[in-house]
Amino acid sequence: MFKTLKYAILLPAAAAAISAGASAAENPGFITRPEPEHLKLTDKWDKVFKQSPKVDHSKVVFINRFGITLAADLFKPKGAKGSLPALAVSGPFGAVKEQVSGLYAQTMAERGYLAIAFDPSFTGESGGQPRDVASPDINTEDFSAAVDYLETRDDVDHGRIGIIGICGWGGMALNAAASDPRIKATIVSTMYDMSRNISRGYFDKIDENGWYDNLVKLADQRTRDAREGRIALAGGVPDKVPGDAPQFVKDYHAFYKTKLGYHPRSLGSNGGWAVTSAISFMNTPLLTYIDRIRNAVMVIHGEKAHSRYMGEDAFKRLKGDNKELLIIPGAVHTDLYYKTDVIPFQKIDDFLRKNLK
Repeated sequence: MFKTLKYAILLPAAAAAISAGASAAENPGFITRPEPEHLKLTDKWDKVFKQSPKVDHSKVVFINRFGITLAADLFKPKGAKGSLPALAVSGPFGAVKEQVSGLYAQTMAERGYLAIAFDPSFTGESGGQPRDVASPDINTEDFSAAVDYLETRDDVDHGRIGIIGICGWGGMALNAAASDPRIKATIVSTMYDMSRNISRGYFDKIDENGWYDNLVKLADQRTRDAREGRIALAGGVPDKVPGDAPQFVKDYHAFYKTKLGYHPRSLGSNGGWAVTSAISFMNTPLLTYIDRIRNAVMVIHGEKAHSRYMGEDAFKRLKGDNKELLIIPGAVHTDLYYKTDVIPFQKIDDFLRKNLK
């Protein structure tokens, strides 16, 4: 108790020292920020989309608040000078930057933005151990860490930074927007609320007893993982889809398992997430505070997407006249992964230019 009070009393003094410009050496309240770890990054273009001649591409790394080094592709308009509006992009859930987020980032760079597409912690070319783990807290932090990185660049207009979250990273993006007011505009495309989906199932069909039964199974899996010294994976999109499978499963297969979108580092294309990743999502509602987001948000969904209800329900909770819901006629969930004639890039651009100011 007394230690807590002591620290609480010291906090204003530390804040005053920071305001006065004290260095870490002068102020014991500082700790040294770790350096990014050395990551093995591929030096070839291995995206599932074509490289744009209008954009310069490079690879960058940055570190998040948990000390995990993230890898990103940076896209910048060729010949661009001065400071630019900037975007950080990630998703879908189980994808890598070489698939969907890179396409979004490169396309927005063609439109005049400096954009980075990053691999979330524990996935793709990013760091973090063990591999193939998801976390509502850490993966939300990944977006804010990307904003940290953009804030350090001289070619970024620091008052004009936005984020784009796709599929499961749409929920992460909304959570980041709720906690980080530096994010001036947020776009969520074909979004999932992963907490809702994992804890309640599709269309909320899992009741309290089903939720508890799943927790028991996950606890048993933790025990097996501990005893065996390895972590079981849930499996990505199946190699073969039965004819009576839901259409959205067939759509996922058509993207992740074919030349259209397959990538060797993608969890969706291969072994999937660690089974026990589900535990934290079942007990951590991602969208708790999205009704407090003051900056701009656009929610984009396909008219025929199985996930549409998650985006529409999230939108209903947003407040203010700087929020917009855009439903794309005839589109299914995965159409907004790769179909450049369906993804509403012009409307995204218009929304960002209106609100990144």
